[in-house]
Amino acid sequence: MRLILIKFLFICCLGWSLQGCETLKNFVSSDTDTEDEYVDWNSEKFRQEAKKAVEAGSYEKAIKLYEALESRYPFGEESAQTQLDIAYAYYKNNDPDSAIAAADRFIKINPRNPSVDYAYYLKGLVNYNRGIGFIDRFLPTDISQRDPGSARDALENFADLIRRFPESKYVADARQRMIALKNNLAMHEVHVARFYMKRKAYIAAANRASNVVEKYQRTPAVPFALQIMQEAYTKLDLPELSKDVAKIYELNYPNGPPVPEHKNSTVSHQVWDFIGLEK
Repeated sequence: MRLILIKFLFICCLGWSLQGCETLKNFVSSDTDTEDEYVDWNSEKFRQEAKKAVEAGSYEKAIKLYEALESRYPFGEESAQTQLDIAYAYYKNNDPDSAIAAADRFIKINPRNPSVDYAYYLKGLVNYNRGIGFIDRFLPTDISQRDPGSARDALENFADLIRRFPESKYVADARQRMIALKNNLAMHEVHVARFYMKRKAYIAAANRASNVVEKYQRTPAVPFALQIMQEAYTKLDLPELSKDVAKIYELNYPNGPPVPEHKNSTVSHQVWDFIGLEK
């Protein structure tokens, strides 16, 4: 009886051991299969497949391929381009932090690369488009009422590009984007000033509006800022200052603001403003 029990325990242990070996074999096999997926690929094959993935909108796949390419060919002639490609793929995959980090890494490693201007430009693009989601793409939201942090970062990125590479082919586009950014930042200040006016914080409102006039000259927000300043000074019982601002407004904008707040205002814009989801 004792001998039978020992044999039984031996058979059970043997079965468990075999099962464990099979599990380990499957794990190793699975890991090997992942490696074998690219076993015969050269750098050109990686690039071709990654490019196809980008063109198809499969950015996660593209990132995987570019990272595999970089790990296998870290010192190739096109290794710098691979780093830029990874940054771009992160950008298109809506991963702004990783895109910025990849671009910064490229700049640090390749400060004299002919494409380094693009890395600076890409950082600006990332921050320019940061946070734009479904609602922003399909509904008439007012981005000037959002947190201006990313807009300020983008403005700094584009300014850095223009300062370092004034002859870059990306400068023209960067300048146009900077105009839009300044317009939005100026209107953001107007929205903040109006917020203070509603809460009867007239000094804060006047200071915020004055900042628009001084810092964001020639933007469409200036006449609205002047209106706020005039009203705030009136509320503060400062008639002379209020009159001075009124004169400036009449001299420069006799027919009112040249650019309405919603230049292409539609019914959808009016509904959006009525609901007040931006406020």
